[in-house]
Amino acid sequence: RIYSNNSGCGHLLDRRSLELSLTLGWLMMMPWKHPASLPSSELMNDCQVARTRAPGPGGQRRNKVETAVRITHSPTGLMASASERRNQHENQEMALFRLRLKLALELRYPIENVPQPSDLWQSRCRKGRIAVNSGHMDFPALIAEALDVLMARDWEPQSAAKWFSCSASQLIKLLKQEMKAMAWVNKQRISQGKHPLR
Repeated sequence: RIYSNNSGCGHLLDRRSLELSLTLGWLMMMPWKHPASLPSSELMNDCQVARTRAPGPGGQRRNKVETAVRITHSPTGLMASASERRNQHENQEMALFRLRLKLALELRYPIENVPQPSDLWQSRCRKGRIAVNSGHMDFPALIAEALDVLMARDWEPQSAAKWFSCSASQLIKLLKQEMKAMAWVNKQRISQGKHPLR
């Protein structure tokens, strides 16, 4: 099962969407291979890229060259774009990062049979401390994993943190780096009659 909270409303993907995803080979992966954690080349294989002229200021060169980039994740329809840089490659990297973050926030994977945190998480969590900043390329994958584990543990940070071998405060600190993630967790907690995290 793949859980999606597109448009801020959680739901399971319907059978047609799931069959389409299977046809595309999108779901034929190990449990922790959330799209947000895929290598760039693999993720881009499931995406469509559109290049357009960047709007706004930036001089004649920026207006004449197609530097703006829009990336659409075909299986989900999620899209991200970037146009603030003059270099097309830099805009594509920025758009891809934003897409990873959207995927991390809006797609949930079941983790019932996953025995331990991913290698990425273990490399970023040493001696109970999570070391990553919100602009790093690893950040979306960590957010995706944190949300998947929290969902599996009824949105209880203490239980999730124990599985991650970190403190609840460290896990909450990670979520606070992306306020949409924190808001989503609190929305789920409130719906279960629990107090929001601070």
